[in-house]
Amino acid sequence: MSHNDTIPLYQSSQSDIDEIENMMNQEFQSGPGTVLPARPPSPIRPSIPVTSSPFVQSNLPPLPPPSSSSQKVTSVPVPPSLPPPSSGNFGGGSDGKTIGGSGFGPPPNTLTEPVWDTVKRDLARIVSNLKLVVFPNPNREDPGKALRDWDLWGPFFFIVFLGLTLSWSASVKKSEVFAVAFALLAAGAVILTLNVLLLGGHIIFFQSLSLLGYCLFPLDVGAVICMLKDNVILKMIVVCVTLAWSSWAAYPFMSAAVNPRRKALALYPVFLMYVSVGFLIIAID
Repeated sequence: MSHNDTIPLYQSSQSDIDEIENMMNQEFQSGPGTVLPARPPSPIRPSIPVTSSPFVQSNLPPLPPPSSSSQKVTSVPVPPSLPPPSSGNFGGGSDGKTIGGSGFGPPPNTLTEPVWDTVKRDLARIVSNLKLVVFPNPNREDPGKALRDWDLWGPFFFIVFLGLTLSWSASVKKSEVFAVAFALLAAGAVILTLNVLLLGGHIIFFQSLSLLGYCLFPLDVGAVICMLKDNVILKMIVVCVTLAWSSWAAYPFMSAAVNPRRKALALYPVFLMYVSVGFLIIAID
């Protein structure tokens, strides 16, 4: 299709174009039309002052200073200051108690403590165990509670003291009397402990030695009385009482350690050893 070719328009389209052209000619001939009035300017809005300071200055007058009569001073409570920790005594106070002594942390180091503190602690333990074993108390029926903190210093002291008392009571061969008494008591405690263990007893070896040694305390008292009073009848009475006391002290512990059917096999050797010590006390003159 060339440029000279034209497309015929419909009659309605041609009439619309003619009408638009006529309207445009009329507008140009009539001149510029009326101009609508301009929009009135908007009122001036108040601006917010921008300053570098974070506080906005107020126009209010400053407050008058308070008078001395109306001014009140409030006291602020001061928290109590903690004592500074001392070096080498963590958690301890002025009395020297450490964390280990109250049940927390490692046990206290006894190698660096004074000798007198060690002696006092051992004496207190001996007295406590002696009360639990020899004297009536509610813990006698439970061997675990009675000798939980067992030791060997107390039994050693009672064995040596009984040997010395018997040697002082002898008129001749004092050293031989001490040797026989010491060997009888020491070897007898070991043999009795082995006897209990062989019978199937549930007891610690050194705990049994400690128990048998503490039960010698009544016989020590009887040996001292017999050394002071040289009377055969008085000696027999004292030995019988102290022998019964020692046997009564050892009975609940030794009987609870073995089977009830083997109780007599465990108690008879103990009673026999204490009877032998009683005969030594009466025979030595």
